[in-house]
Amino acid sequence: MFIDGSIIQTSLVLGLVILIVASFVAGYIDSISGGAGLILIPAFILTGLPPQLALGQEKLVSTIGTVAAIKNFFKNNAIVWKIVPAGIVSGLIGAYFGAKTILYLPTEIISYVIVVLLPVGLLAAFIKGKMQDNKNELKYSVFTTFLVCFVVGFYDGFFGPGTGSLFIIVLSLFNNLTLLQASATSKIFNFSSNIGAFIAFFISGNMAFLIGIPMIIASLLGNHIGSIHAIKTNGEIVRKVLIITVFFMMVTLLYQTLK
Repeated sequence: MFIDGSIIQTSLVLGLVILIVASFVAGYIDSISGGAGLILIPAFILTGLPPQLALGQEKLVSTIGTVAAIKNFFKNNAIVWKIVPAGIVSGLIGAYFGAKTILYLPTEIISYVIVVLLPVGLLAAFIKGKMQDNKNELKYSVFTTFLVCFVVGFYDGFFGPGTGSLFIIVLSLFNNLTLLQASATSKIFNFSSNIGAFIAFFISGNMAFLIGIPMIIASLLGNHIGSIHAIKTNGEIVRKVLIITVFFMMVTLLYQTLK
């Protein structure tokens, strides 16, 4: 059976465009409330990437894209640097071991793990959206910060979606940061945990750098615009769109996995 090469080429271009758009949207949402993986991982899998490669590619795009958001939050003095050292170290270690753990699982198991854990990431984003700014004095504990960031970092390396939201939750609950401070500071921790997972996936060869270049550019742009929006607004509309979008993608991915 003869297949027209132009059809294949058009399909590939369309798939790449979808991934670029998904990277921009994910970067925008992630810079405000976390959750890039909630958009990227389903998008990568639905366009045909194997689960391990989808997880690795998400780390490639998200890790570099976060730099734009960090730059804007740094300029706005929204990052609480006092709690950063302990969180960076524990987040990186936790993510590395989380990524090493997921790489030992078979492809079929990973697909089901993603479907099961997607609601967890969605719930994290929803809970974070309901939280109110905490105006109390900053609480700081090296042990508490190290422990909670290690746990969230492990989750980031093992799965990923909703990690930014989870960091924001724990920083708000355990360190009394305002939502803007928690969102800004979480970018540092998330960047650290992404690096840990990035190394593990890079060593295993589960990254496609060539097709990742336009996705990274789109993610950087999305993070830049989103972080500026986060500084000026509370991001309520973005959180609502995130919940609706992720729910739709979760249903679609579940259908693709179980059919």
